[in-house]
Amino acid sequence: MEQRRVGDSGLVVSRLGLGTLTWGRDTGEDAARGLLETFVEAGGTLIDTAAAYGAGDAERLLGRLVDEVTSRDEVVLASKAGFVVRRGERVVDTSRRALLRDLDASLRRLGTDHLDLWQVHAWGDAPLEESLSAVDQAVTSGRVRYAGVSNFVGWQTAQAATWQRADPARTTLVSAQVEYSLLARRAEVEVLPALRAFGMGCFPWSPLGRGVLTGQYRVGVPRGSRAATEHFAWFVEPYLEPRSRGVVEAVVRAAEGLDLTPLQVALLWVRDAPGVTAPLLGARTAGQLAPALATEDLTLPPEIASALDDVSGGPNALRHPPTTP
Repeated sequence: MEQRRVGDSGLVVSRLGLGTLTWGRDTGEDAARGLLETFVEAGGTLIDTAAAYGAGDAERLLGRLVDEVTSRDEVVLASKAGFVVRRGERVVDTSRRALLRDLDASLRRLGTDHLDLWQVHAWGDAPLEESLSAVDQAVTSGRVRYAGVSNFVGWQTAQAATWQRADPARTTLVSAQVEYSLLARRAEVEVLPALRAFGMGCFPWSPLGRGVLTGQYRVGVPRGSRAATEHFAWFVEPYLEPRSRGVVEAVVRAAEGLDLTPLQVALLWVRDAPGVTAPLLGARTAGQLAPALATEDLTLPPEIASALDDVSGGPNALRHPPTTP
C-alpha cells in the first residue's frame, strides 16, 4: 500500500487506516483478528483507536492482537483521549488530569510503552492551553511520538496549532481527524484549509458516509446493519434523508459505469481529495474490508470526481482553486 507523510511531519502512514470503533462490541476477537491480518497483509500500517471505544475494550483487544498478528514496530498506533464515562454517560473532559489518565490507561490496555500518534478527541471546556500542556508532557516523557486533534472545527484547529507554534518548546500538532465524505463536506470550508496552512495531515472518519454511501440502505434498513442496531441507529439516521439518497444514486451510477462498487467510488473520492492523508475504515469484517483494499491501484477519472463534487454540494475549491486574473 502507498505510504503518505502526515502533513509536514516525519510521520509516515499507509494511505488507508483501520478504525476500531466497533471492536470489543460489534466486532469480536475472531473478526478483529481477520481484519488486522487482512489490513497488514495489504501493507496497511495506520491503526486508529481511542480510550472511549467500548469503554477501553477496543484498545484491550487491539493490544492482544498486534503482537500476535504483526510486530509492534510495523504498525502506527494512534489513539485519542478526552471522552470519559461518568455515571454511565460519556462526557468530554479535556483537563490535564483526565487526558494524562486516559493516556496511561491506553498504554496499559495496548501493552505498549508509547503511542505513535495521540490525539485530543474533542474540544472541551478545559482551557485549551491546559489540554495542550498535557500533550507536551506526553511527548516530553516519551509516551507519545506525535500529537494531533480530533473533531475540532476550523478556528479551533487554527487556535490549537498557533498556540503550539508560539513556543519552540511546545509540541507541533501534525494531524486532525474530522468527518469527511460525499455526505459530509463541511471540512472543506475551514478545517482542510486550516490544515493546509499549518502543514497538518487529515484523517477522515466515516469516509463512506456512516455506511450509507455503500448503497446498502437504498431500499430499507438491512438486518445486521449499523442502522438496525439500537446503539448505532442514531448515528446513521441523519444520512437517510432525500438529499443523501440523491448523492447515493449518483455514486451508484458512477460505480456501474466504472465497473466498481459504490463503496470503492465513495472511498476513492475521499482518499484522493486534496489535503487528505488517510481515510479511516470502520469495517466490521475482513469481507467488508477487502473491497476497500482492492482500490490500491485505482483512481477516479477527474471528470467523475468533479461530477460527484457537483452533485454532493458543489465544486471542491481545493481541487480546483480559483484562478487570479
